Amino acid sequence: MQVQIPKRHYTPEEYLELVQAADHKSEYRDGEIMPMTGVTTNHNKIAGNFYANLKFYLMGQNYDIYISDIRLWIPRYRQYIYPDVMVIQGQPLYTGGGTTTVINPLLIVEVLSKSTRNYDQGDKFLYYRSIPELYEYILIDQTRHHVMQHTKTFDGKWLLTEYESEEAVLELGSIEFQINFKDIYDRVNFAESEE
Repeated sequence: MQVQIPKRHYTPEEYLELVQAADHKSEYRDGEIMPMTGVTTNHNKIAGNFYANLKFYLMGQNYDIYISDIRLWIPRYRQYIYPDVMVIQGQPLYTGGGTTTVINPLLIVEVLSKSTRNYDQGDKFLYYRSIPELYEYILIDQTRHHVMQHTKTFDGKWLLTEYESEEAVLELGSIEFQINFKDIYDRVNFAESEE
């Protein structure tokens, strides 16, 4: 007979204490600490390409853009998450005592991984939709030319637009910015995308 060991549930405060001493990143999901898996070179290239193009375009404007090391707190669902790319309009609103955790992104971009694809499109999007300032959620496939763009309307509904062509151009709704797939997928080798 096997003995079931109950899972330990952590408070958000316990999680924050643990991550300060940890040598790896982990996310917090309503009491559970989830170690983050490594990413592929394609994942890194796509997130970096999107970040670099958007960062260059937004220079001198009233936006802050962050890539994967800044934590997002979602109070309604008690989640600490590290989005691949986040954009905040105006001043970032922090939670806690430091400047490592924000709560007010306007735009979030995630690069889909084999291990997180369903979560990114399902529960994580549910959590993100509870952020009042969030206006746009972009999901970029790393295995083929495919982007899903979720944009919030003025009456609070979310619209999905999909792009599946190598010649496609993604035009953001939250910021006056467009990027072609050539720049998103620069130096990405789809043959190397499996995790």
